[in-house]
Amino acid sequence: MKYVYRDAQIFYRFINKKSDVTNIFLHGWGCDHKSLLFCKDFVQGQNSLFVDFPPFGESSKNIRGWSVFTYANMVISLCQHLEIKKFNIIGHSFGGRIAIIMAVLCKEESQKVVLVDSAGLKPRRSLNYYLKVYHYKLRKKLGLDVSKYGSCDYLVLNTEMRKIFNSIVTTYLDDFLPFIKAKTLIIFGENDMTTPIYMAKKFKREIKNSELVLMKEAGHFCFVDRRMEFSNCLEVFLKN
Repeated sequence: MKYVYRDAQIFYRFINKKSDVTNIFLHGWGCDHKSLLFCKDFVQGQNSLFVDFPPFGESSKNIRGWSVFTYANMVISLCQHLEIKKFNIIGHSFGGRIAIIMAVLCKEESQKVVLVDSAGLKPRRSLNYYLKVYHYKLRKKLGLDVSKYGSCDYLVLNTEMRKIFNSIVTTYLDDFLPFIKAKTLIIFGENDMTTPIYMAKKFKREIKNSELVLMKEAGHFCFVDRRMEFSNCLEVFLKN
């Protein structure tokens, strides 16, 4: 199905089981709804909503001027369109950013939150990082080529999406955490290098009604590395 938001076509898949609460699954940057689609088998009997964030999956490829809050408002608007009154939010990486914002903006509607290898916190920066930034700025000032500078996620984007990406990764949601009232499950791979364990521990420390599960021998896609363990944690948390 498609939903129009700010002239963008938003692809979504709504599995309606007529339950009171809907599980909203929000994928990571560079992925699409299919990355979490397997979760529907572990929440049988409950509604499930899967969304493709533009420009990924089957949603619009060209958007302009979006921020992380635009993405969150888009999901909230879609929920209103589908008349979803109560929901659980499951967000992986970038999807975790959206889950955090929604949990704060929609306190009454948010029943439970699951943050999976979630992004959104201000990272610790090493000396090496600042040296790379200095080198980049120096080359740019001298008129030298800087087209190869940036993360893999950044380099594959067009000019407009790079602006959006920069806005997203420099919007830190640390101050939102104390305002999350919904019961929250934090699941991280212990070998996650993209969103390291210190972030998981900060989520646990700052979100009052939360529990933390660290998965051994798992990285940033812990639900791929430890699928059965992840699925069991998710099923138990959402059904209890």
